[in-house]
Amino acid sequence: MDIINKIEKEQMKSDVADFNVGDTVKVHNRVVEGGKERIQIFQGIVLARGGSGINQAFTVRKISYGTGVERVYSVHSPRIAKVEVVSRGKVRRAKLHYLRDRVGKRAIQVKLAD
Repeated sequence: MDIINKIEKEQMKSDVADFNVGDTVKVHNRVVEGGKERIQIFQGIVLARGGSGINQAFTVRKISYGTGVERVYSVHSPRIAKVEVVSRGKVRRAKLHYLRDRVGKRAIQVKLAD
């Protein structure tokens, strides 16, 4: 087990952004197309965080042309260039799965932290 922990620590990022559930974030994702690499930005609300250590992940949801789009990212993935916090949200839940049932502007509304 000691060997596994050592390998996991080497692969973990040290500059992880501080964000929580309810925050609106921009995820800068590296996309490889052919031989070229570019950054694609996905902006939405963090619905959930889960896991621990190298297996830590978070779910981001946005509304695109009236349809809800969710993506699950690994916090320590080398494909993520950075996570930028746009606004902080004040929520009373650990998971915001109830936003999936909402329609329109209410689907992306979360109280803003003061």
